[in-house]
Amino acid sequence: MKPPTLDLLPWLGSVGRGSSLLEGTGRHLIRLDVRSLLSLARRRTGLHDFGEPPFLEPLGRLVASLEGEARLSFFGRVAAREDLVTMLMNRLKIERDRRRHPDIAAEEIRRPLFITGLPRSGSTFLHGLLAQDPANRVPLHWEVREPSPPPQWATHETDPRIERAARKLSWFLRLAPEFRKIHRVGARLPEECLIMLSHSFLSYQFSTSWFIPSYQAWLEQQELSPAYRYHRRFLQHLQRHSPGERWLLKAPAHLPALRALFKTYPDANVIVTHRDPLHVVASTASLHAVLRRTFSTFVDPLRVGPEVTRMLAEDIRRGFEARANGCALPERFADVWYTEMLNNPLEVVRRVYRHFALPLSAEVVERMQRYVATNPKDKEGPHVYSLEEFGLHPEVEAERFRSYSERLGVATGLVTATRLVP
Repeated sequence: MKPPTLDLLPWLGSVGRGSSLLEGTGRHLIRLDVRSLLSLARRRTGLHDFGEPPFLEPLGRLVASLEGEARLSFFGRVAAREDLVTMLMNRLKIERDRRRHPDIAAEEIRRPLFITGLPRSGSTFLHGLLAQDPANRVPLHWEVREPSPPPQWATHETDPRIERAARKLSWFLRLAPEFRKIHRVGARLPEECLIMLSHSFLSYQFSTSWFIPSYQAWLEQQELSPAYRYHRRFLQHLQRHSPGERWLLKAPAHLPALRALFKTYPDANVIVTHRDPLHVVASTASLHAVLRRTFSTFVDPLRVGPEVTRMLAEDIRRGFEARANGCALPERFADVWYTEMLNNPLEVVRRVYRHFALPLSAEVVERMQRYVATNPKDKEGPHVYSLEEFGLHPEVEAERFRSYSERLGVATGLVTATRLVP
């Protein structure tokens, strides 16, 4: 999960995102159209080649939805423009680096290990836990924010991009303080794949931060191989000077895209996390609402809830359908339950490593034990949410996800309390 690229946050924070004067003139001051975004990225970098795969149609669809549906505040318009322009600038720089160093294109991605599943099902904790194994190369937040030039091991702890990323995250958390209770972020922490996928502008990330239903509906009909081809280019870039034995990658958005994932990475292994969908729906809706309130003038929780539950049900359908239709051999998948991770995370790790025939040393287990001890659940405070605040009813949602729950043996409780605490 990523907060947007916000290079102007300090200035915006001093102005105040609620300024009525700026809200009224924002559309005229901050242009969101494809031509101006491309021009701005080219001006800032002095570069012109955005590389492959083609991206203009998805970018155009996204921008049209932002303008027509997202109800962006002035702050939100600036943040959206900076986010999109930064991704375009990264594409320009990555393409420049590939021309200067053709050997980047020859980098091999071998047996990557992906974590996916329903959002809010423990995948971030599992990602951080498995990252304690030095054999698992994880993309760090600062790397995916500013990938060019390719990171180097010699400066991996001192690169000036780390401080820049930390500063931006600090300002974001001042504006959305509840976010830290929902999702742990940090410049040096493992980052999920959504930032890399978003550079193709074919990404489920955008609908997390913005209300863009027409873009989302279009995206759900697309074949996502172009996004994964760019994802692969991104990994090649990051590992040129700082490789690992295998990539450890994570994003719930991989679940509906398993076909494209295995088409791009045919030797991949995938861990799928599962959790009571009633908790997942409420927690995910809360996440969407917190992010959208940071960037929009109005967010209706009674629209967020139905949108989120529909999207999650569709993700499950597509993921199970891909597995049933043989997108990969069954042994390429390992299923993990949220309650298992809460109760015995090290046993989950051992089972996963046995399943994929990965070595697990006593030293790595000790590192993982320390991680568990220093990263307790609700470290930043409890994330409190409810189905009711999003207009959802436990009995209806339990029925919606009944086949998923029965198939996986995930216990689904008819939650009637007004608050759910994960």
